[in-house]
Amino acid sequence: MPDSAASFHGHAFAGAALDRADALRDDADALARLWPQARVLVLDADGTAFADGHGQPLLSDGQALGGGPGAAIFLGLQQGRAWFVAEAATVTLQAPGRVDLRRAAVDWPADAAAAFCYARGMSYWHSRTRFCGVCGERIGFERGGFIGRCGQCGTEHYPRVDPAVIVAVEHAGRLLLGRQSSWAPRRWSVLAGFVEPGETFEQTVVREVFEETRVRVIQAAYLGTQPWPFPGALMVGFRATAHGDAPQVDGELEDARWFDVDEVAAALRRDRDDDGGGILLPPRISIARTLIEDWYRRRTA
Repeated sequence: MPDSAASFHGHAFAGAALDRADALRDDADALARLWPQARVLVLDADGTAFADGHGQPLLSDGQALGGGPGAAIFLGLQQGRAWFVAEAATVTLQAPGRVDLRRAAVDWPADAAAAFCYARGMSYWHSRTRFCGVCGERIGFERGGFIGRCGQCGTEHYPRVDPAVIVAVEHAGRLLLGRQSSWAPRRWSVLAGFVEPGETFEQTVVREVFEETRVRVIQAAYLGTQPWPFPGALMVGFRATAHGDAPQVDGELEDARWFDVDEVAAALRRDRDDDGGGILLPPRISIARTLIEDWYRRRTA
């Protein structure tokens, strides 16, 4: 890891991960042996997770659910204990509550929230991969849920991840932020956009910033990533320096402008004491917030 990225942390879903135990995905007998003691996260069709009466994760074990893994997706191991995700329609478990992923990122233990993030991405991919995109035949899943295979043409389908860059752009001690009209009032954030075929991440940074604001990036440096399964993105964080062009918006953004250190400092304080004026920043669970805080720390160090 580059020195510049060593202290880049704080956002959700980026902590200690499960051992994905790829070799076990092909071993149906091993998965069946692991099932009785496994922790099973159950998701509804809308992607919310079963929770107890306090909003904490309701993790059943395979023995209580009965049978074997069946259509459950094998997520991996934690200290030798398996984790699976199952669809609510396939189990008889009753739960007093439901929690969405954004709330879990705030309220759940980090390991459970990270497993939910992983499970949410896999569950969404399964729900959108019912039929083969080549011939239209129904797909069956193998390798613990990690390969979809067409029953007619044999085409293999793999979990989809959509990479996107997200970047803190600076010039002469100022930070470039934008806002979309669909966001909550006063909410501003750093710029982001999806990678297109044939692009490097750095090329995407240059293109997206220019397309959204007409600001010309000079150089960009990688900082870190965040899985963002809403529904299936991987956010790749950068910081960049740019020319001091006056931002111009035409399309995706409602507005964009440069903010100085004092304005960002005031926005950070509004988490604790919102004075009702000025801008609001993204929530702490997001890499967007981490990028802004990283920029602020470096400017005030």
